[in-house]
Amino acid sequence: MRVGFLLNHYNVHQVPHIVPYAFELSRIVGDIETDILTSTRAEEEFAREIGRGYKDHKCTFQPLNVPFSAKLLDPLLSKFVFARKHAVLRANADRLCRFDALVVPEMTSFALRKMPGFENVKLIFTGHGAGDNRLGGSFNRRIGDFDLALLPGRKYADDLKEVGYLSPDNYAISGYPKFEAVKHTGVVRRRFFDNDRPTVVYNPHHARPLTSWHKMGRDILDFFYANDTYNLIFSPHVLLFERSWSHGGRLPAKYKSENGVLIDKGSHFSADMTYLKSADLYLGDVSSQVYEFLEEPRPCVFLNAHKFDWQNDPSYRHWKLGPLIDNVSMLEQALAEAAKNHLRYEEIQRSSFAYTFKTSRQTAGVRGATIIADFLKKGRIEAKWQ
Repeated sequence: MRVGFLLNHYNVHQVPHIVPYAFELSRIVGDIETDILTSTRAEEEFAREIGRGYKDHKCTFQPLNVPFSAKLLDPLLSKFVFARKHAVLRANADRLCRFDALVVPEMTSFALRKMPGFENVKLIFTGHGAGDNRLGGSFNRRIGDFDLALLPGRKYADDLKEVGYLSPDNYAISGYPKFEAVKHTGVVRRRFFDNDRPTVVYNPHHARPLTSWHKMGRDILDFFYANDTYNLIFSPHVLLFERSWSHGGRLPAKYKSENGVLIDKGSHFSADMTYLKSADLYLGDVSSQVYEFLEEPRPCVFLNAHKFDWQNDPSYRHWKLGPLIDNVSMLEQALAEAAKNHLRYEEIQRSSFAYTFKTSRQTAGVRGATIIADFLKKGRIEAKWQ
């Protein structure tokens, strides 16, 4: 039996959400061949880096064929659509259909279901986040069409079941493998500034209808350049500027790393939680990274740039985890309040984290690998890990 773990993106941010399952599957099930399939060198290098923490794993790394036309046109087309990703799927279809199962972290790969030869290939979905946003990302009705979905915790399972996106027998709760991937690569808190100011990480979402960037972003950056109280790490979702046409994310040239401000539009540090671990306070809108930040409860400030009526909308339940503002003129006061009154929010931060992520002595990688093996060998999910 062969299982392929498919990584097909422009950026490495999906890698830690999937490869721990591959490494553990190769270690605990001897008769399953496990391949990690990558469409970029950066994905392979990050996967190998994580893999060094899983001693004696038996995964093989296989680069995918990327058509020359896709490489040539991608710098232009990637600003509009994920044309390269679909081109890679088509170019490798004959190879991919030979696997018994493919494990994928995103929805684009579901297109394989409609291609000839994939009738008997199981498609297993891992997702790559654990936020509250019901308007996009992994919160998608197609999740119920996968043969198996591995979910990070009860919150995501409850939300998907509530809207009818899960079938009773196609999901299980495995936990959040990114946490162990980060641990295996040795990510720790780092000092990015030569001063003792508290550091804020500003992490706007990429989707135009939701992000704070277009309405507030430049004013927020201007605030931090002018202040002498805080440092700022500006670490937006990697797609905000990568798909600049569709998301409208453009960063004026005047904004550079200087004067206590670090600008990073999508480096390795944006994907491996380095910035989240190194910040004292989180500033954001609807990104799921706030829950990663709360692995260690700390002050948060949230931005309601679109003045949503949010109180009864589960897409914004995380806005109860710290002060919420709808105008940048309120930012200085909100930052001070978040730090001074953090104890007021700490209990709900801890309970929200526990509801979002399944944790136990057994790692998410082992749980997920066990679930995959049982599903493929026995045709059923023996433990949903509720």
